[in-house]
Amino acid sequence: MHIKSHKYAKDGVTILWQPDKCIHSGVCVKGLSAVFDPAKSPWIDMGKAETARIVEQVKYCPSGALSLLNGQD
Repeated sequence: MHIKSHKYAKDGVTILWQPDKCIHSGVCVKGLSAVFDPAKSPWIDMGKAETARIVEQVKYCPSGALSLLNGQD
């Protein structure tokens, strides 16, 4: 089964979002609302924060719907 995904990149870091895995906990939005804004399209704007801060926030995703590609952790 194909899982829908979206990639967002900045400064050599790629964030993978898999909406089918998302449990809508709001951890991303509460932690970094300038970047993660579900009222906008696209809802992830990596230009709104430092890359290191975005990487740290992605690590808190409880479902794994947001993850880092290229072995970044």
